[in-house]
Amino acid sequence: MSDREPPRRRVPGPAKPPANPRPRADRADRGDRADRADRADRADPRRAGNGKGNSNGNGGQRRPGPRPGPGARPVRRPGTGPRPAAAPVLRLGSPRPRLRLVALALTLVLLAFVVRLLQVQAVDASAYAAKAELNRYVVHTLAAERGGITDRNGVALAISEDANDVTADPTMFTRKQLGIDDAPEQAAALLAPILGQDQADLVQKLRPKNKNTRYVKLAGRQTPQVWKQIKDLKTALDKKARKDKSTVNVLAGVFSDPSSQRVYPNGDLAAGILGWVNSEGKGGGGIEQQLDKKLSGKDGKIRYAQSGGREVPTVGSTETPAVPGSDVELTIDRDIQWAAQNAITEQVRKSKADRGYVIVQDARTGEILAMANSPGFDPNDLTKANSSAMGNAALQDAYEPGSTAKVMSMAAILEENAATPLTHVVVPNRLHRGDRLFQDDVDHATWNLTLNGVLAKSSNIGTILATGQLGKTQPEANRVLYSYLHKFGIGGYTGLGFPGETRGILAPADKWSTSQQYTIPFGQGMSLNAMQAASVYSTIANGGVRVEPTLIRGEKGADGRFAPAPQPKKTRVVSAKTAKTLAQMLESVVDDQEGTGAKARIPGYRVAGKTGTANRVDPATGKYRGYTSSFAGFAPADKPRITVYCAIQNATSGSYFGGQICGPIYKQVMEFALKTLQIPPTGAPPANLPVSYKP
Repeated sequence: MSDREPPRRRVPGPAKPPANPRPRADRADRGDRADRADRADRADPRRAGNGKGNSNGNGGQRRPGPRPGPGARPVRRPGTGPRPAAAPVLRLGSPRPRLRLVALALTLVLLAFVVRLLQVQAVDASAYAAKAELNRYVVHTLAAERGGITDRNGVALAISEDANDVTADPTMFTRKQLGIDDAPEQAAALLAPILGQDQADLVQKLRPKNKNTRYVKLAGRQTPQVWKQIKDLKTALDKKARKDKSTVNVLAGVFSDPSSQRVYPNGDLAAGILGWVNSEGKGGGGIEQQLDKKLSGKDGKIRYAQSGGREVPTVGSTETPAVPGSDVELTIDRDIQWAAQNAITEQVRKSKADRGYVIVQDARTGEILAMANSPGFDPNDLTKANSSAMGNAALQDAYEPGSTAKVMSMAAILEENAATPLTHVVVPNRLHRGDRLFQDDVDHATWNLTLNGVLAKSSNIGTILATGQLGKTQPEANRVLYSYLHKFGIGGYTGLGFPGETRGILAPADKWSTSQQYTIPFGQGMSLNAMQAASVYSTIANGGVRVEPTLIRGEKGADGRFAPAPQPKKTRVVSAKTAKTLAQMLESVVDDQEGTGAKARIPGYRVAGKTGTANRVDPATGKYRGYTSSFAGFAPADKPRITVYCAIQNATSGSYFGGQICGPIYKQVMEFALKTLQIPPTGAPPANLPVSYKP
């Protein structure tokens, strides 16, 4: 049965004019609107319900539409039969609220970005830039090349070779950087055997207390071979980390700074003079310490960008170049130093002595040509050095010189006209002075000696008697003698400025004890160092003028120009006449049959010298034990050029007399120096002053 019913036939009735007649076309519009409404009802079942949602008040029945006019489409009427319920249709809500919400969220996000951008780019720009530079840029020190040290002829005594300081950035060993907690331990385990350091010490350096530390030195002045080992290991770990993401390169934060290593080509030669350089690159003794500032130069710096422990070459770098240190030229002659060192080393060994020293000096200029110590040390390997031998004993040991000091007493006597070389001196076997009984080194009958003979035979009693003539009273004589000792440089520094140098001990004359009044004239009761003793004889050899000893000839700076050292201070101590007379008297010590220095003779040369044998104070106990044996002199005696001084401490095997064990060293070293410097003999005959007289 059809849902649609056929239109009902309208029964004609009397026509009523419309209250408000409209045009025919309007009626047609109403018909069209009704037709559209009917179609809408069929599309939306809710509109055809039982009146719900409708406002026509007809119980949901649609009011009949206007009567169709001619030519209008017939109005469809609902059928009389039941209509099936239509399926519900999902009606979508309006999208505008959701769009507004999304737009608001995006606006807030963009606003947050803008605020953050303003903070980074404008408000805190400088702070963030500083943080970026801190993490990105690395500053390393460029070590200045240490200046070299040469002898007077340009022969290298100390040089610097390429080396590496192994450094690290502790911030690159953190969990934040590597993702592990034990990076310092792993790195230390790899580096310790290569660097020869304790693993725990390396861990402590790699994990400092200050978390912001960016630079630590793990090991200084390592050879290029050591750094190559570390670099190869670092490269291998980096390749492994690239292939296996579960591993890390624990050595990524290890770097190398160019440095230098001090090398001494001649081993232990002149080690007491040169000193050494410590692990920090600072002079640890000798000239290396004394002139450390000039030798060191000025370090530079380099700043570059890094990523993952590697330099970023495209960013560029800023560098302040290092200024190399000055080269220093010493007054030392390497060959003469070698001869002196060999001679004293052999004699110390044969005599089983504690130590010994030899000094060779140019008498005219004060320049030191050699300063040898035994035992010595090799500054290339301080691990094998004896700490007691690492100084310069020739300048640092203070000891009582003994009879070599008698030359100063004789100089005072001659300069004060208290006596002449030919003055008669009666020397008894014993002499009582103050609270002591004095004697010579050998028992003898009464000697009838000249003043020249007192010096030649090294008589203590004769020296006491002669110096007593320096004043009307003993205190006055003491003051006169003290003034001459002081002018010769005793009790004061030599002028070398050498680290650890001793000035010796010389009490003022009014402080001399009863025994010192009589022992100081022959070299006991006072003390000096070997350089002071040598300088005394150079003063006599130089015509009575003392020239401060020097070790430095000059310096050559970075510009290559040589700057000579300042001229040494000169002081006249005694007259040229007194100096010449003393030189003749000293010849008798060596040439005369009764002299004590016969073993120092050099064929063809006139030699002036003096022996010495003194009771020695043991530095360990402060008591007298053993002897100090010495010999000092110059040559040629009539035209002096070279002074040689030798001393040996506590010889325990064989003779301990200075003339016996130091005389031969003097001869050996003096002969070598004269030949090396091509100093010919004068050919003039000696003075041959008398030693004794017949009463």
